[in-house]
Amino acid sequence: MNKKLLFTVLTVFITLSSCKTKRDLSYFEDIKATETGVLATLPHTNTIEPDIDLVITVKSEVPRATAQFNLPYVNPATPGTTDTSGSPMLQAYTVDSDGNIDFPVLGIIHVAGMTTKELKDYLTKRITEYVKDPIVTVDVTGYSISVLGEVDEPQTITTSAERFSILQALAACGDMTEYGRRDNVLVMRRTDDNKIEYGRLNLQSANITQSPYFWLKNNDVVVVEPNSIKQDNSKFNQNNSYKLSMISTVVSVASVIASLVIALTVN
Repeated sequence: MNKKLLFTVLTVFITLSSCKTKRDLSYFEDIKATETGVLATLPHTNTIEPDIDLVITVKSEVPRATAQFNLPYVNPATPGTTDTSGSPMLQAYTVDSDGNIDFPVLGIIHVAGMTTKELKDYLTKRITEYVKDPIVTVDVTGYSISVLGEVDEPQTITTSAERFSILQALAACGDMTEYGRRDNVLVMRRTDDNKIEYGRLNLQSANITQSPYFWLKNNDVVVVEPNSIKQDNSKFNQNNSYKLSMISTVVSVASVIASLVIALTVN
């Protein structure tokens, strides 16, 4: 009877433990039971910020008329060599710390806070004063987002997408490991006054789509914290390493003392 009771208790314990593990590893726990639905999101479009590189091209039916509005092509060298056999590419405008670029003919333009479409429309209007029917394109060469902690491949992601979510960032890093906390993901963000603000996301709740940190911005840092199991394992390993080190030291000292005692006895 006691064996049966013990077996029942162990079975219940294992079942509850496995259920907990499954719940901890899931996303959007609160909508798992529904087959369809709609999630609200905050409107968001990334705007141009300092340190972003922009590739801007100006064309028209008469190429010579718009040549003065384009930066010259460069022939990039292969890193670590002086080889310049690569395909020529347009130089990029780097937005300075004040949010400006120095555009040919037009001079200094404050672009920070604009979307790429707004900048395109602005340049088209200004260049129309010089050239008939100009065609302007504005592309961001890359928003940088760093992902650290309990993900499969921590890295800095470069994307040209103007809408890039926390879910896309995690997917680009191979998703969280089984030790990552899905209920407490930290997002750190630089503000215009050079401060760092932060917010936390619970990826087990569908409400994250309404957070201002759901859509990521340039230079955001995402930190996936380890869960209690990983932290406990780390502490256990550190303690064991310390104990092994102490034992090794004691054994070494004892060996030296024993050798000295033997040597003195022999003499």
